[in-house]
Amino acid sequence: MSSPKSSDVVGTPAIALQGVSKQFFHDSNRTNSVRNWFIRSVLRRPGPPRPVSFSIEPIDLTILRGQSLALVGRNGSGKSTLLRLMSGIYRPTTGEVIRHGRIAAVLELGAGFHDELSGADNIATYTAAFGLSEAETAERYDEIVDFAGVADVLHMPIKHYSTGMQARLALSVALCVRAEVLLLDEALSVGDRIFRRRVWQRLERFREAGGTLVLVSHDLSTLAEFCDRGLWLDLGRVVADGSATNVLKAYRRT
Repeated sequence: MSSPKSSDVVGTPAIALQGVSKQFFHDSNRTNSVRNWFIRSVLRRPGPPRPVSFSIEPIDLTILRGQSLALVGRNGSGKSTLLRLMSGIYRPTTGEVIRHGRIAAVLELGAGFHDELSGADNIATYTAAFGLSEAETAERYDEIVDFAGVADVLHMPIKHYSTGMQARLALSVALCVRAEVLLLDEALSVGDRIFRRRVWQRLERFREAGGTLVLVSHDLSTLAEFCDRGLWLDLGRVVADGSATNVLKAYRRT
């Protein structure tokens, strides 16, 4: 995995969130019948107030290139939503997300794979989703296959892969697309001990070359060892933002 040299990128923004929030409407507000649709859309009669919930409260956040950010918080705190906003999967309700460089996100291992397609075909579609051209995919193809360890089942429909094999392939694509920013949500426990060691070695090289990481994991010891910055979310709000050591220490006390 190669990235721009750290001397060229460190200290400049990789991702900037300016006044970004994300709201979700409750299911009770969905139009679930033709009659309700007719009343609201054709007769223009308003329905009941639409209660909303903030998954992310308005936030200003800048992640600098070369930083490794540990994103922590209990379940439902908004970590995955924030990653989806950073990656562009979600559009913010308010504010703007500014991205610099290619972003590779592994937010749900195997998401985006087509069950009926082979591993080889899924590599082609997955790399295209990350913005690689056919030539770039061809250049990295052997590296992806070797890293995932799926050469012997490459032409088998991916529905016959084990969950672990699908996870290894998804993570391998993300690690081999030469992104400037990696967003990983609980993706570091994939595979056996040997595969995880290879993943960490690859991430170390990526970081040393100036790459930017945002990591979500319940393994706080690993985050403390690997990350230099911490961000603690609770109910969509930032509780603490600072050095990984201080933020994780405060989070552990809760």
